[in-house]
Amino acid sequence: MYLRQSDATASLQLSSQRKRDLLDYFERNVDELDSWREFNAAYHEDDRKFMQFLIPPGKRILELGCGRGDLLAALQPSHGVGVDFGAETIAKANVRHPDLHFVLGDVEDPATLSAIEGPFDYIILADTIGLFEDIDGTLRLIHQHCAPSTRIIISYYSHLWEPVLKLAEALKLRSKQPKINYIATADFVNLMDLADFEPISQEQRQLLPRRWLGLGPFINRFIAPLPGIRKLCLRTYLVGRPVRQFQDRKLSASILIPCRNEKGNIENAILRMPRFGSAQEILFVEGNSSDGTFEECERVRDAYRDNWDIRVLKQDGKGKGDAVRKGFAAAKNDVLMILDADLTMPPEALPKFQAVIESGKGEFVNGTRLIYPMEQEAMRPLNFIANRFFAYLFTYLVNTRLTDTLCGTKVLMRKDYEQLAKERDYFGNFDPFGDFDLIFGAAKQNLKIIETPIHYKARTFGETQISRFRDGWLLLKMVWFAYRKLKAV
Repeated sequence: MYLRQSDATASLQLSSQRKRDLLDYFERNVDELDSWREFNAAYHEDDRKFMQFLIPPGKRILELGCGRGDLLAALQPSHGVGVDFGAETIAKANVRHPDLHFVLGDVEDPATLSAIEGPFDYIILADTIGLFEDIDGTLRLIHQHCAPSTRIIISYYSHLWEPVLKLAEALKLRSKQPKINYIATADFVNLMDLADFEPISQEQRQLLPRRWLGLGPFINRFIAPLPGIRKLCLRTYLVGRPVRQFQDRKLSASILIPCRNEKGNIENAILRMPRFGSAQEILFVEGNSSDGTFEECERVRDAYRDNWDIRVLKQDGKGKGDAVRKGFAAAKNDVLMILDADLTMPPEALPKFQAVIESGKGEFVNGTRLIYPMEQEAMRPLNFIANRFFAYLFTYLVNTRLTDTLCGTKVLMRKDYEQLAKERDYFGNFDPFGDFDLIFGAAKQNLKIIETPIHYKARTFGETQISRFRDGWLLLKMVWFAYRKLKAV
């Protein structure tokens, strides 16, 4: 049941004189909002567009401190609820956006939040957290509206911009604001930790919050996100998730083995496969080999049918990326895994990946070959240097430390992959490797990405199908592609 504007305003009891002063300020200035938004249209447009990048349409969204509901409406929720403590503000929100639900109440009041039915996919605190009197306490209250997959998004002004914003108010380039808490990002991260929320990503936006004949939008899109420079930006966006651990969760696993000209490794993949999870299936996706790999897959399937659930698929297209998409579309179990048929990533290590997903410590698990010593000739020196270089670039692009983006083993929940596939049009069919389609998709979905180290082995059969120079050039193009899709938005 939602508290609508028709409920008596007198029922709202604010806990302090500061809040009463804030309410009085916002209610007195609500009619000036349109003119100030028009004056600072470039700033508000960039903010709205980036929130739309973070939150796809059709989600269940709760906004705490929603004002007149314009941001909530712009996100096109399937179910949208906004909370604000201004009766006149809520009245205007109901008129402007009658398809949304608005609650009159104090977001720091447990009674207000307990009257709202959850859970939600996204919970937004846009420029309101600096007004709170008990930030970590309020964040704890939010847990009642969180599922394990819920994402909380906190947007706020950088504390470095406080003197600039004060000057803008004095010059009447910005509406006069009440006193707020300008808090550093490190302090926000600490407060989230105290409230059992785990930061997933952090972005800075807007170096020049004015149009200036198109110069502002260009700088904000392409220059402001660059390393070093982004620390000077006006806006910060923190994405977090509730900390949930599942000690005894058991999930079924689908192990996808893309294979092309790997005949000598097919049976070994089955012989070395450990038992884990509540159930397992193995999918060989064969890529039109010339050495009889497809026939070997069928032989192994038939020879081990009493002990293993094995399916054999044949690629329609080319490349590992096509094989991954075909195999994952056919998979039926809870967890999706990729195991390269060269077996340089030992199958015996797969239970570690499964454990990360089952425990809830991560939602997308990437293997890394660069922690433990490798067998001789497992990776050529030039490949090693290139991996380190690209790892640095992709760490910046996806806001998560990645040491080895090209490790073939990647693991995620099928439900998350299905959402990734549904939103694949944002990136398009760009990835012949199959690795970056998953990494970028996981980053776009704000999944918790975590790496698991493996002992990388040398090949015992066949030859690598990677060309250092051709595929190195493809990786450089991938970096530029990811920059445009994940940073310059």
